[in-house]
Amino acid sequence: MINRLPVLPQYLLPKRALTRFAGRVAGAKAGNLTTGLIRWFVRKYGVNMDEAANPDITSYASFNEFFTRALGEGARPLADADFICPVDGAISQFGTIEKDQIIQAKEHHYTTTALVGGDPELAKRFEHGAFATLYLSPRDYHRIHMPCDGRLVRMIYVPGDLFSVNPSTARGVPNLFARNERVVCLFESRHGPFILTLVGATIVGSIATVWHGVVNASRYNNLREWHYHDQQIELKKGDEMGRFLLGSTVVMLFPQGALDFNPEWLATRAVRFGEAMGTHTGR
Repeated sequence: MINRLPVLPQYLLPKRALTRFAGRVAGAKAGNLTTGLIRWFVRKYGVNMDEAANPDITSYASFNEFFTRALGEGARPLADADFICPVDGAISQFGTIEKDQIIQAKEHHYTTTALVGGDPELAKRFEHGAFATLYLSPRDYHRIHMPCDGRLVRMIYVPGDLFSVNPSTARGVPNLFARNERVVCLFESRHGPFILTLVGATIVGSIATVWHGVVNASRYNNLREWHYHDQQIELKKGDEMGRFLLGSTVVMLFPQGALDFNPEWLATRAVRFGEAMGTHTGR
């Protein structure tokens, strides 16, 4: 039984208006006001600035510059694994895709077809495969990296809602990750195809990739696609592939037989970019 009462306010709030306002505030270069906002945020969420390439709070011209800060050299060594964790965050859910069903939360599923924007042929490539949903909290580092070497094939912008993506919302909003705004990135690798889906949320100002820049600057009303078959956009394991301006969630899909997850992974466990996520099946 799904309890929607705790998330009822999210159905009533003007989420798009709040997101536009938050985006303007985060992008503003307001001197001492900006520095004060960053100081408050660091204290409230316990952000570890010692890990940042630039730990000086006063040097960030805007909140967005601070929020998308780079890590310092050596802060996240890459594990010797076929697949590494692409973000800092926490495991929401992970495991096997049951035909086309992905677990969102207890008694909560959604389909791979819905996640990728309604393309059944693309979704079919991941039947009985593996998935991992990783939640980035406000305190986390917010750049997204490659779990393995990959060549970009296609990107899909899927318009949608802007519900929060925290664990309580995942338990209370049906099809959350397949109804929120998202950017679906399809890669080919030596282990087969894989998908990195960057899911938007309330007050997420924008979603950006390293090859495109901000994808949702205009928040299009219609699905949009970009194909890269004629380009050689190749990224190595650990390379940055995108970032969130304010936090959200990453959903990954892998085909059947591609990935055995790290046995130390458990739902709700904290994870860090660079740690071992899994090995290629049969290795």
